[in-house]
Amino acid sequence: MNDKPANAPANPTPPAAGGTSLKITPTSGPKICKPFVLQVMVFAPDSGFKIEVDVERSCTPQADALWKFVFDLYKQKPDGSFIQLVHVSYTGGTPVEQKGIQSTFINGVNPNQADIIVNRVGPDVLDLQDVNNMTQAQLDARKASLKSGMSDAANAALQVNL
Repeated sequence: MNDKPANAPANPTPPAAGGTSLKITPTSGPKICKPFVLQVMVFAPDSGFKIEVDVERSCTPQADALWKFVFDLYKQKPDGSFIQLVHVSYTGGTPVEQKGIQSTFINGVNPNQADIIVNRVGPDVLDLQDVNNMTQAQLDARKASLKSGMSDAANAALQVNL
């Protein structure tokens, strides 16, 4: 007579001495990706302005995650409220940058990232308040500088200070 349940593995692995058994059951089904936005930093690049820094996860049609840094520039109105002037979104272009942005979601902004964001990216975003008055060459230069700064901020998430 066979006392083994019908769904038991054919060749169960006995637990190691003093250990417990581990059962792994393969599953199948569609990948799931849920988009969200998490605010990780707010700072004032100049009097009367603020920049909100968000980490955003959006999803491809194949349910793969896309990690982004989002910088929103706001100007304070006379009544104390803020109006949004600029929205800058940066999707990490490499797997390392994607991992860095994801790491920022998990661990927050580290000191190296904060330095890059406040001293490099912030001034570039602030300059975009005059985007309508920029020449194409000025805008292209600002975009290149922003891309470089945001890439460095993503990579800085994975750097360890010794």
